Amino acid sequence: MPKPLEDGDAQQPRSVTTIERSLFEAEVIEQIRTVYDPEIPVNVYDLGLIYDIQVDEKKNVHVVMTLTSPMCPVAGSLPGEVEMAVRGTPGIGDVTVELTWDPPFGLDRISDDVKIMLGLE
Repeated sequence: MPKPLEDGDAQQPRSVTTIERSLFEAEVIEQIRTVYDPEIPVNVYDLGLIYDIQVDEKKNVHVVMTLTSPMCPVAGSLPGEVEMAVRGTPGIGDVTVELTWDPPFGLDRISDDVKIMLGLE
């Protein structure tokens, strides 16, 4: 029989399984897909601006992203929009967003569907 919690005891959340982590990552991606580049009518995930999403066993999320250019007019706000979108994922832990320029963004990062939509193919 488990020992009852006493005053001061904090119940630790259980770690998530690999399958749960994958499902949670899919939910995070759907949240990120609600953030659109203001200059191109495509969400930042399908545009290829998200380089990596790491979810740990406590549902903390670290997103590595870039922008289309270092001179992007929304460089100061778009990473924050991504962070806020990820924070909207139910059950989320901590969220961090890292902006990187390496490797630089290129058209090869854009999905084929989006390239066709934008007339790039």
